[in-house]
Amino acid sequence: MKNKNILKFSGGLVLSVAFSTFAVAQDTTEKTTTTKTTTKTEVVQNADGTYSVIEYPVGKEVTVDLTPNSMTGAKGMARVMRMADGTKVYVDLTGITGETKNFYAYAVDPSGMPTLLGPVIVENGLAKAEFSTPMNQFMLVLSPNEGLTTIDTATPVVFRSSVPKGYAVVANRPSSTVATDEKQVANSQPVVSIYDVPLLGITRREKGETEIRIKFAGDLAGLKGKAYINSSKAGVTKIKMRFDDMKLAPKQKRYVLWAVSPTKEFTKIGQVINTGKRQEAEIRGETALADFGLFVTVEEKDVMQPTGTIYAPFGRM
Repeated sequence: MKNKNILKFSGGLVLSVAFSTFAVAQDTTEKTTTTKTTTKTEVVQNADGTYSVIEYPVGKEVTVDLTPNSMTGAKGMARVMRMADGTKVYVDLTGITGETKNFYAYAVDPSGMPTLLGPVIVENGLAKAEFSTPMNQFMLVLSPNEGLTTIDTATPVVFRSSVPKGYAVVANRPSSTVATDEKQVANSQPVVSIYDVPLLGITRREKGETEIRIKFAGDLAGLKGKAYINSSKAGVTKIKMRFDDMKLAPKQKRYVLWAVSPTKEFTKIGQVINTGKRQEAEIRGETALADFGLFVTVEEKDVMQPTGTIYAPFGRM
Protein backbone atom coordinates (compact mmCIF):
# COMPACT_ATOMS: atom_id res chain seq x y z
CA MET A 1 0.00 0.00 0.00
CA LYS A 2 1.27 3.47 -0.79
CA ASN A 3 2.63 5.46 2.11
CA LYS A 4 1.04 8.62 0.82
CA ASN A 5 -2.73 8.84 0.80
CA ILE A 6 -4.57 11.85 -0.46
CA LEU A 7 -7.85 12.79 1.13
CA LYS A 8 -9.86 15.67 -0.13
CA PHE A 9 -12.45 17.64 1.78
CA SER A 10 -14.45 20.66 0.63
CA GLY A 11 -15.68 21.85 3.95
CA GLY A 12 -12.93 22.74 6.41
CA LEU A 13 -10.57 21.21 8.86
CA VAL A 14 -9.76 19.67 12.08
CA LEU A 15 -6.67 17.88 13.22
CA SER A 16 -4.81 17.70 16.68
CA VAL A 17 -1.56 16.96 19.15
CA ALA A 18 1.19 17.83 22.16
CA PHE A 19 4.82 18.91 21.03
CA SER A 20 7.47 21.57 20.34
CA THR A 21 6.60 24.06 17.64
CA PHE A 22 7.80 26.46 15.11
CA ALA A 23 6.26 28.38 12.21
CA VAL A 24 7.69 28.74 8.74
CA ALA A 25 6.35 31.38 6.38
CA GLN A 26 7.24 32.17 2.82
CA ASP A 27 6.27 34.80 0.23
CA THR A 28 5.95 33.43 -3.29
CA THR A 29 7.25 36.68 -4.70
CA GLU A 30 10.39 36.57 -2.59
CA LYS A 31 13.09 34.13 -1.60
CA THR A 32 11.79 31.50 0.85
CA THR A 33 12.84 32.13 4.43
CA THR A 34 12.56 30.05 7.58
CA THR A 35 11.73 31.59 10.93
CA LYS A 36 11.86 29.82 14.28
CA THR A 37 9.60 31.40 16.86
CA THR A 38 10.44 31.00 20.54
CA THR A 39 7.74 31.72 23.10
CA LYS A 40 9.03 33.48 26.22
CA THR A 41 7.93 31.65 29.34
CA GLU A 42 6.92 33.73 32.33
CA VAL A 43 5.46 32.69 35.66
CA VAL A 44 2.06 34.29 36.21
CA GLN A 45 -0.38 33.08 38.85
CA ASN A 46 -2.98 34.39 41.25
CA ALA A 47 -1.45 36.48 44.00
CA ASP A 48 -2.79 34.03 46.59
CA GLY A 49 -1.43 31.03 44.69
CA THR A 50 -4.86 29.45 44.32
CA TYR A 51 -4.45 28.77 40.58
CA SER A 52 -1.22 27.12 39.46
CA VAL A 53 -2.13 24.88 36.51
CA ILE A 54 0.81 24.24 34.17
CA GLU A 55 1.38 22.00 31.16
CA TYR A 56 3.91 19.24 31.74
CA PRO A 57 6.33 18.51 28.88
CA VAL A 58 6.74 15.02 27.41
CA GLY A 59 9.82 13.10 28.52
CA LYS A 60 10.97 15.51 31.24
CA GLU A 61 10.62 15.06 34.99
CA VAL A 62 9.34 18.21 36.69
CA THR A 63 9.78 18.81 40.43
CA VAL A 64 6.90 20.74 41.99
CA ASP A 65 6.81 22.22 45.50
CA LEU A 66 3.66 21.46 47.46
CA THR A 67 2.91 24.49 49.61
CA PRO A 68 1.24 23.77 52.97
CA ASN A 69 -1.86 25.81 53.68
CA SER A 70 -1.74 26.11 57.46
CA MET A 71 0.31 23.18 58.74
CA THR A 72 3.42 24.66 60.38
CA GLY A 73 6.62 22.72 59.71
CA ALA A 74 5.11 20.52 57.01
CA LYS A 75 6.86 20.16 53.66
CA GLY A 76 5.80 18.58 50.42
CA MET A 77 7.05 17.98 46.91
CA ALA A 78 5.93 16.08 43.85
CA ARG A 79 7.78 14.67 40.88
CA VAL A 80 5.72 14.68 37.69
CA MET A 81 6.80 12.65 34.67
CA ARG A 82 4.70 12.86 31.54
CA MET A 83 5.13 10.18 28.88
CA ALA A 84 3.39 9.30 25.63
CA ASP A 85 0.98 6.92 27.38
CA GLY A 86 0.18 9.07 30.42
CA THR A 87 1.58 10.98 33.38
CA LYS A 88 3.10 9.67 36.62
CA VAL A 89 2.87 11.70 39.84
CA TYR A 90 5.05 10.91 42.87
CA VAL A 91 4.07 12.69 46.11
CA ASP A 92 6.41 13.02 49.12
CA LEU A 93 5.32 14.71 52.39
CA THR A 94 7.22 15.29 55.65
CA GLY A 95 6.50 17.01 58.98
CA ILE A 96 2.80 16.11 59.01
CA THR A 97 1.13 16.85 62.35
CA GLY A 98 -2.41 16.60 63.67
CA GLU A 99 -4.97 13.82 63.85
CA THR A 100 -5.65 13.46 60.12
CA LYS A 101 -3.99 10.30 58.78
CA ASN A 102 -5.38 10.29 55.25
CA PHE A 103 -5.23 12.95 52.57
CA TYR A 104 -6.62 12.74 49.05
CA ALA A 105 -4.64 13.94 46.05
CA TYR A 106 -6.42 15.67 43.17
CA ALA A 107 -5.32 16.86 39.73
CA VAL A 108 -7.21 20.07 38.93
CA ASP A 109 -7.57 21.00 35.24
CA PRO A 110 -7.73 24.54 33.70
CA SER A 111 -11.51 24.64 34.14
CA GLY A 112 -11.15 24.04 37.89
CA MET A 113 -12.47 20.48 37.74
CA PRO A 114 -10.73 18.16 40.26
CA THR A 115 -9.94 14.54 39.38
CA LEU A 116 -9.19 12.21 42.28
CA LEU A 117 -5.76 10.60 41.95
CA GLY A 118 -5.98 8.58 45.16
CA PRO A 119 -5.29 8.52 48.90
CA VAL A 120 -2.06 9.61 50.59
CA ILE A 121 -1.53 7.64 53.82
CA VAL A 122 0.39 9.35 56.65
CA GLU A 123 2.57 7.32 59.02
CA ASN A 124 4.78 8.90 61.69
CA GLY A 125 4.48 12.30 60.03
CA LEU A 126 5.62 11.01 56.62
CA ALA A 127 3.72 10.08 53.47
CA LYS A 128 4.60 8.86 50.00
CA ALA A 129 2.28 7.96 47.14
CA GLU A 130 2.41 7.25 43.43
CA PHE A 131 -0.38 7.97 40.94
CA SER A 132 -1.12 7.78 37.21
CA THR A 133 -3.28 10.15 35.15
CA PRO A 134 -3.89 10.76 31.42
CA MET A 135 -3.89 14.54 32.06
CA ASN A 136 -1.07 16.86 30.93
CA GLN A 137 -2.33 20.22 32.25
CA PHE A 138 -3.16 20.38 35.95
CA MET A 139 -2.23 21.55 39.42
CA LEU A 140 -2.03 19.30 42.47
CA VAL A 141 -4.23 19.72 45.53
CA LEU A 142 -4.25 17.60 48.69
CA SER A 143 -7.36 17.68 50.85
CA PRO A 144 -8.64 15.69 53.84
CA ASN A 145 -11.96 15.38 51.97
CA GLU A 146 -12.69 12.56 49.53
CA GLY A 147 -15.02 12.98 46.55
CA LEU A 148 -14.47 16.68 45.81
CA THR A 149 -16.34 17.94 42.73
CA THR A 150 -15.04 21.50 42.80
CA ILE A 151 -12.18 23.54 44.26
CA ASP A 152 -12.97 26.96 45.71
CA THR A 153 -12.09 29.18 48.67
CA ALA A 154 -14.28 27.07 50.97
CA THR A 155 -12.56 23.78 50.07
CA PRO A 156 -10.29 22.45 52.85
CA VAL A 157 -6.83 22.27 51.24
CA VAL A 158 -3.74 21.00 53.06
CA PHE A 159 -1.20 21.28 50.21
CA ARG A 160 -1.31 23.01 46.83
CA SER A 161 1.28 22.84 44.05
CA SER A 162 3.23 25.98 43.22
CA VAL A 163 4.43 27.01 39.75
CA PRO A 164 7.94 25.65 39.05
CA LYS A 165 10.58 28.13 37.91
CA GLY A 166 10.56 28.56 34.13
CA TYR A 167 6.94 27.50 33.65
CA ALA A 168 3.84 29.59 32.93
CA VAL A 169 0.35 28.90 34.16
CA VAL A 170 -2.19 27.69 31.62
CA ALA A 171 -5.01 30.17 30.99
CA ASN A 172 -8.07 29.37 33.06
CA ARG A 173 -11.03 28.32 30.95
CA PRO A 174 -14.73 28.06 31.84
CA SER A 175 -16.29 24.61 32.05
CA SER A 176 -19.28 25.26 29.77
CA THR A 177 -19.57 23.46 26.45
CA VAL A 178 -20.53 24.38 22.90
CA ALA A 179 -23.41 22.86 20.97
CA THR A 180 -22.39 21.58 17.54
CA ASP A 181 -24.22 20.94 14.28
CA GLU A 182 -24.57 17.22 13.52
CA LYS A 183 -23.91 17.87 9.81
CA GLN A 184 -20.50 19.42 10.62
CA VAL A 185 -20.88 22.13 7.99
CA ALA A 186 -17.80 24.32 7.56
CA ASN A 187 -19.26 27.27 9.42
CA SER A 188 -17.28 28.94 12.18
CA GLN A 189 -18.56 28.76 15.75
CA PRO A 190 -17.37 30.38 19.00
CA VAL A 191 -15.00 28.23 21.01
CA VAL A 192 -15.65 28.19 24.75
CA SER A 193 -13.79 25.32 26.40
CA ILE A 194 -14.43 21.72 25.40
CA TYR A 195 -13.97 21.04 21.67
CA ASP A 196 -15.87 18.15 20.14
CA VAL A 197 -12.96 17.23 17.89
CA PRO A 198 -12.67 13.65 16.56
CA LEU A 199 -9.40 11.75 16.69
CA LEU A 200 -7.59 11.10 13.41
CA GLY A 201 -7.17 7.38 13.99
CA ILE A 202 -3.38 7.50 13.73
CA THR A 203 -2.91 4.03 15.23
CA ARG A 204 -4.82 2.34 12.43
CA ARG A 205 -2.84 4.04 9.67
CA GLU A 206 0.12 2.39 7.96
CA LYS A 207 3.53 3.92 8.56
CA GLY A 208 4.35 6.81 6.27
CA GLU A 209 2.98 10.19 5.28
CA THR A 210 -0.67 11.02 4.67
CA GLU A 211 -1.70 14.22 2.92
CA ILE A 212 -5.01 15.92 3.64
CA ARG A 213 -6.15 18.80 1.45
CA ILE A 214 -8.40 21.40 3.00
CA LYS A 215 -10.55 24.04 1.36
CA PHE A 216 -11.84 26.48 3.94
CA ALA A 217 -15.29 28.08 3.84
CA GLY A 218 -17.20 30.79 5.67
CA ASP A 219 -14.96 33.61 6.88
CA LEU A 220 -11.95 31.78 5.44
CA ALA A 221 -13.38 31.24 1.96
CA GLY A 222 -10.51 31.30 -0.53
CA LEU A 223 -7.89 30.08 1.92
CA LYS A 224 -6.48 26.67 1.04
CA GLY A 225 -4.56 24.24 3.17
CA LYS A 226 -2.71 20.94 3.17
CA ALA A 227 -1.78 18.89 6.20
CA TYR A 228 0.88 16.18 6.17
CA ILE A 229 0.81 13.54 8.91
CA ASN A 230 3.93 11.35 9.10
CA SER A 231 4.09 8.45 11.55
CA SER A 232 7.18 6.73 10.11
CA LYS A 233 9.19 7.07 13.32
CA ALA A 234 8.09 4.95 16.28
CA GLY A 235 6.67 7.01 19.14
CA VAL A 236 6.63 10.29 17.20
CA THR A 237 4.16 11.74 14.70
CA LYS A 238 5.33 14.68 12.62
CA ILE A 239 2.81 17.28 11.48
CA LYS A 240 3.17 19.87 8.75
CA MET A 241 0.44 22.34 7.82
CA ARG A 242 0.66 24.52 4.70
CA PHE A 243 -1.59 27.46 3.92
CA ASP A 244 -2.04 28.88 0.41
CA ASP A 245 -3.75 32.04 -0.88
CA MET A 246 -3.22 33.76 2.48
CA LYS A 247 -3.94 37.14 0.87
CA LEU A 248 -7.58 36.08 0.50
CA ALA A 249 -8.00 35.38 4.23
CA PRO A 250 -8.70 37.93 7.01
CA LYS A 251 -5.58 39.98 7.74
CA GLN A 252 -3.80 40.70 11.03
CA LYS A 253 -5.12 37.44 12.47
CA ARG A 254 -3.28 34.51 14.01
CA TYR A 255 -3.99 31.15 12.42
CA VAL A 256 -3.22 28.61 15.14
CA LEU A 257 -2.91 24.84 14.75
CA TRP A 258 -3.91 22.85 17.84
CA ALA A 259 -3.70 19.19 18.81
CA VAL A 260 -6.26 17.55 21.10
CA SER A 261 -5.60 14.33 23.02
CA PRO A 262 -8.17 11.58 23.73
CA THR A 263 -8.66 13.17 27.17
CA LYS A 264 -9.49 16.59 25.63
CA GLU A 265 -6.20 18.27 26.54
CA PHE A 266 -5.15 20.93 24.02
CA THR A 267 -1.62 21.71 22.82
CA LYS A 268 -0.56 24.57 20.60
CA ILE A 269 1.49 23.25 17.68
CA GLY A 270 2.22 26.60 16.11
CA GLN A 271 0.81 29.67 14.44
CA VAL A 272 1.21 32.03 11.50
CA ILE A 273 0.22 35.69 11.42
CA ASN A 274 -1.44 36.84 8.22
CA THR A 275 0.02 40.28 7.52
CA GLY A 276 -1.57 40.35 4.09
CA LYS A 277 1.82 40.39 2.37
CA ARG A 278 2.52 36.66 2.18
CA GLN A 279 0.86 34.19 -0.14
CA GLU A 280 1.95 31.00 1.61
CA ALA A 281 2.74 29.99 5.19
CA GLU A 282 3.67 26.81 7.01
CA ILE A 283 3.50 25.34 10.52
CA ARG A 284 5.47 22.30 11.63
CA GLY A 285 5.52 20.26 14.82
CA GLU A 286 5.54 16.76 16.26
CA THR A 287 3.89 14.86 19.09
CA ALA A 288 4.39 11.70 21.12
CA LEU A 289 0.64 11.08 21.40
CA ALA A 290 -0.47 7.73 19.96
CA ASP A 291 -3.61 9.37 18.57
CA PHE A 292 -4.98 12.88 18.44
CA GLY A 293 -7.16 15.33 16.57
CA LEU A 294 -6.16 18.57 14.84
CA PHE A 295 -7.98 21.84 14.31
CA VAL A 296 -7.31 25.47 13.43
CA THR A 297 -8.56 28.56 15.24
CA VAL A 298 -8.32 32.21 14.24
CA GLU A 299 -7.12 34.35 17.14
CA GLU A 300 -6.91 38.11 17.67
CA LYS A 301 -3.79 37.86 19.89
CA ASP A 302 -1.21 35.36 21.10
CA VAL A 303 -2.87 32.69 23.24
CA MET A 304 -1.80 29.48 24.97
CA GLN A 305 -5.32 28.01 24.91
CA PRO A 306 -7.81 28.20 22.02
CA THR A 307 -10.28 31.07 22.40
CA GLY A 308 -11.19 32.03 18.83
CA THR A 309 -13.30 30.26 16.22
CA ILE A 310 -12.95 26.67 15.07
CA TYR A 311 -13.47 25.57 11.49
CA ALA A 312 -15.18 22.36 10.36
CA PRO A 313 -14.18 19.34 12.43
CA PHE A 314 -14.12 16.15 10.36
CA GLY A 315 -13.86 12.47 11.21
CA ARG A 316 -11.06 9.98 10.91
CA MET A 317 -8.59 9.99 8.04
